[in-house]
Amino acid sequence: MKLLMQSKLYLLPFIFSVWVTLLIPMTTFADNTASLVNIKLANTRDNLLTYFEVKNAFTDKINQAVQNGVPTTFSFYVTLYKTGNSFFDKEIADVQIKSTVKYNSLKEEFSISRPWKSEKSVVTKSFEEAKSWMTQVDNLRVLPLENLIKGDKYQIRIKAELDKVTLPLSLHYVLFFVSFWDFETDWYVINFTY
Repeated sequence: MKLLMQSKLYLLPFIFSVWVTLLIPMTTFADNTASLVNIKLANTRDNLLTYFEVKNAFTDKINQAVQNGVPTTFSFYVTLYKTGNSFFDKEIADVQIKSTVKYNSLKEEFSISRPWKSEKSVVTKSFEEAKSWMTQVDNLRVLPLENLIKGDKYQIRIKAELDKVTLPLSLHYVLFFVSFWDFETDWYVINFTY
């Protein structure tokens, strides 16, 4: 009996080290997942606006795909609900926008299309600047303030994801990694009273 107890005690450090070893990769992976940060709500005289950015959106695989000329599109979803004492929340605004980056290897420049911001694409030679433009959303109009009621409660939900890439069949075997570089953030929720 005493021998059995001693063998169990020797197993405890082993079990603990296995548990820690399994836990570390999960926390490391969690730190590298795409997430929304710096979420803010603001208003002008007439409109409710939101600001946010995506952290860890560009993985090594996404960087490689973009620099190989694969057009890459991020979609952003912003939904506003009127909340209250009722069982169901009422959706009062649903905004969906996209940002797309394309690399021109001949000119060695990145073209970023953000139709929600401007009809004209912006161009840069800096990949870091292109990534910044792709992951930052500012002054996004959610809805006119006249649609909100003073004193009522509201909830805004925001999410970002990488659009799935459709490639010609001839490129599927060359770009086999495409299926491994998609991301989707969780829904981020802010409750507020107008």
